[in-house]
Amino acid sequence: MTTPRLLPILYGVGAVLAAVILAPLYGGHLLYRDAVSTPRSFVTDAALGIGPLAPRAAPQDWFVAVTSTVVDGGIVVAVVLTAALACAAVGYGRLAARLVPGAGRTGAVAAAVVSVWNPFVAERLLQGHWGLLVGFAALGWIVVAAADLVAQPLSLVRWLQLGALLAAAGLTPTGSVLALVTGVVAVAASETGHRLRLSAAVVALWVCSALPWLVAAAIGGGSAGSDGRAGVAAFGLRPEPGLGSWGTALGLGGIWNSDAVPASRTIWWAAVATLCLLLVVVAGSVTLWRSRIDSHRRPLIRASAALAVVAVVVVAATASGPGRSALGMLVDAVPSAGLVRDTQKFLALTMPFIAVATAGAVMALRRHVPSGFALAAVALLVVAPLPDLGWGVGGRITPVHYPADWARVAAIVPADSGAVALWPPGTVRDYTFADGVSLDPAPRMLRAPVIESGELRVDGVVVDRAEPGAAEVDRALHDGADPATLAALGVGWVLVERDVRGGVDLPARPAGLTPVFAGADLELLRVEGPAAAGATAAARVSAWTAHLVWAALIVAGGLAAGTAAARRGLIGATRRRAR
Repeated sequence: MTTPRLLPILYGVGAVLAAVILAPLYGGHLLYRDAVSTPRSFVTDAALGIGPLAPRAAPQDWFVAVTSTVVDGGIVVAVVLTAALACAAVGYGRLAARLVPGAGRTGAVAAAVVSVWNPFVAERLLQGHWGLLVGFAALGWIVVAAADLVAQPLSLVRWLQLGALLAAAGLTPTGSVLALVTGVVAVAASETGHRLRLSAAVVALWVCSALPWLVAAAIGGGSAGSDGRAGVAAFGLRPEPGLGSWGTALGLGGIWNSDAVPASRTIWWAAVATLCLLLVVVAGSVTLWRSRIDSHRRPLIRASAALAVVAVVVVAATASGPGRSALGMLVDAVPSAGLVRDTQKFLALTMPFIAVATAGAVMALRRHVPSGFALAAVALLVVAPLPDLGWGVGGRITPVHYPADWARVAAIVPADSGAVALWPPGTVRDYTFADGVSLDPAPRMLRAPVIESGELRVDGVVVDRAEPGAAEVDRALHDGADPATLAALGVGWVLVERDVRGGVDLPARPAGLTPVFAGADLELLRVEGPAAAGATAAARVSAWTAHLVWAALIVAGGLAAGTAAARRGLIGATRRRAR
């Protein structure tokens, strides 16, 4: 059990680390790469994951749409991201304290620091994967919850807590998969004779937590298709200077997008930073191997180590050669297997063991120096090599303020008068009011469905093909925007974005397109009589039900945890009075 005095320390450390990294993100909205927050978003078919594109952001988009009815969406995303980093520190710190009690509170704090201050977090922040970081943060908590469940398999509270953690990790499909692997490995590592049945029960619970994207995938989103081999080549691990694929994987770096990398990881310094991290992990691993650890802790440590090794081997092996070819064939052959083509994100599975090994390194140092010096030495080896993680990853992440035209257009377009077509084509933008490329915010900003092509190019190579219906709309706009053709395709509005760098105006303006709004940044045109389009009522009911089950798991788990904590506090107070 985590000592009562340790938890406030871990929460304090997590809060400080999160503030140092994320403080610049407050005061506006995120609009960079995959991170898009808007003052208000809406529960459209796309937010439910049942549009024509793959449900890559289910239930994340639904969650933001629902909560932004009460709180500004920019605040929602910033608070969730802050909570994720703070809770990552607490979760991995608790795990280290549970498995390496000999390291004391300093070992737990060191594990908390390394879980937040690392290249994986930096690069996923720069890519805008805030939802994935929620899943990453939950893994340490899931291992502890799984261990508690094994100890008390009949406890409803334990099951509810684990269900809430699986659901929270499943804010995105990738986080959900990470949670499943971690939870099953943690339960299967136990020495109880019921581990197979417990593992099966955990999988069943996970299915409930993953219903939003599983149901959306079953309904049929994502019909556009992709090139598996091209996708694996584009999204695979990117070797860092002087490290190669294996060294990069061991150092937790190597995101596919070279523009989403801290400056310190783009030069030879990446090798120095990786060496410092490996020094901590190897020293801690050797200490754990030689130490006399309780028999009920050792299997979980070994399982975490095995999971970390497998994750590094698979990620590095699929970066080139036969491994890349095999993964490409898998993505081509198996529906929804494109989820695994960005292999570097699965290095998150190494963090439970890295946290434990970091505590082991502190335990080794404490034999020779005071605890404070041991903590300082390990923290220095972790933090100093990545100085540009602080303050929005070296100031590269800053919030934006949308021009007034966006709010005016959002107020005009209703939910039930046809879909919105975008011009210029595509949904990757480089706005004049933002610092770099991002996704188009229109699909989240507007009540009406927005037609997104889904086409994705990486270095000029088409990785994901355009959704057929969206491609027809783009051709119609390019060929002269005939109103009858657009209406037959379900288009009720055309939004011309003038604030895009390098953008072009519509090739022609037929009389049938009625100007509704014309501002300095946006122009809105009306198409009369659009054909009905969108998901069926049955699909929407199914998607809503799945999302409500997901939300109920989180609420029930939170209530169970709160009730259990209150009961423990009451029992503790009664015992103290009895003394």
